[in-house]
Amino acid sequence: MEADVAIVGAGFSAIAVAVHLLRSLPPEASIAVISDDPGFGRGTAYRTEFHLHRLNVPAGRMSLFPDEPNHFLDWLARQGRAVKAGDFAARGDYGLYLRDTLASLLRARGQRARLDFVKAKAVDCVTCASGGPTFALDTGERLQASAVALCLGLGNADLPLPPERCSTAAMPRIIANPWRLGWLSQIEPEDEICILGSGLTMVDQVLTLRAKGHRGQIHVLSRRGLVPHSHAADPVPPLQPALPEGSLTLSRLLSALRAQVRGGAEWRAVMDGLRPQTQALWQRLPQAERARFLRHALAWWNIHRHRIAPPVHRRFAALMEDGTVTVHAGFLSAIEPAHEGVTLRYRPRGGRGQMRLPVDWVINCTGMERAGLGHSPLLSDMAARAMISLDPLGLGLAVDDRSQVLDAAGQPQPGLFAVGALTAGRFWEITAVPDIRVQAKAVADAMSGIAALARGKAK
Repeated sequence: MEADVAIVGAGFSAIAVAVHLLRSLPPEASIAVISDDPGFGRGTAYRTEFHLHRLNVPAGRMSLFPDEPNHFLDWLARQGRAVKAGDFAARGDYGLYLRDTLASLLRARGQRARLDFVKAKAVDCVTCASGGPTFALDTGERLQASAVALCLGLGNADLPLPPERCSTAAMPRIIANPWRLGWLSQIEPEDEICILGSGLTMVDQVLTLRAKGHRGQIHVLSRRGLVPHSHAADPVPPLQPALPEGSLTLSRLLSALRAQVRGGAEWRAVMDGLRPQTQALWQRLPQAERARFLRHALAWWNIHRHRIAPPVHRRFAALMEDGTVTVHAGFLSAIEPAHEGVTLRYRPRGGRGQMRLPVDWVINCTGMERAGLGHSPLLSDMAARAMISLDPLGLGLAVDDRSQVLDAAGQPQPGLFAVGALTAGRFWEITAVPDIRVQAKAVADAMSGIAALARGKAK
């Protein structure tokens, strides 16, 4: 099987690359999308149909196309949705927008490149030579393309606990992946629950539980006990951050930002002004400073940077105020079976002793894995064969500034690109739509150029 270009994956990064390829390739070109996921393009985040699951970025900044900022807003208007640029649309609606945008491009047959969906898994990269990568599929076929984009995303993080400290007898009461929503049918209305992790996923699952009729106590356990802040009810324009000049350290950067806020600047405006410069700042930081950020500042970055829609925050805050949700800061030590439930043991932050927390269920909402290899046998195999390499901090694949994958020797692999969260080691801020869409367009343009050269040589 041959194609001019190929995409391996099925989430948002994959659909973003696909739509930009459809726009940039000539009609005679071919695109192959390799995935066994029927929900192409929607991924985990945008597959939900629960109306309280809102986007965490205002609708006016969620267009698939950087040069068409109102594309999503126009789609919402055509659907009869009364959503303004500063509002936070439903994530399910965004998933439908992605589907419809792709469908409209596919309907223009004869005017766009041909796109074929190949229901399969890529299980091995046979070669990555000058002619382009060749992948073996679990169907027994091989796919060769002049350029390939790896859009495999990240897997759900494992429990923050060594296996020997989590009794196998307790496993039936542990929900390892909360996005497989079948677990909700197992929860009784009065069950007591502990959610591990206090970020965006936790907020989503708390509101889902309450909407499904759950009335029991919900405990939240995380190392620092920090929960996401809200976006401003009345949006404020981004403010240019006062950044230090010269060599950059984490201490100098934080000191400058804090001084600006203490001087009267609205912190949300400063954070929003920082966003377009985050990738450049990350690349200015020496490796040791990036490691310091991950150890000491990441949790505070997350709650200030990855905020939630004001209506969502109000609902969650009300549950905290009435005692329905209790947040604990501590370090999980063990999960043990108990009568019709489990008991968690944890050390409170700043304390020495052990606390016991008996509950009926444990829900793992610790987020996504960092390196993105554990959930993908393909990437694990490629790493073992030195075809790809990990970022030194374990944030994803090593890539160059064009998102081209680097092998174990640090050399770019011909025609092989990575898109989205897998490239966080290089770009850091590459998990949200406004950032991925820019990367996806750049990668699609590069892939189109490689395909054009390959077709020229074949003539």
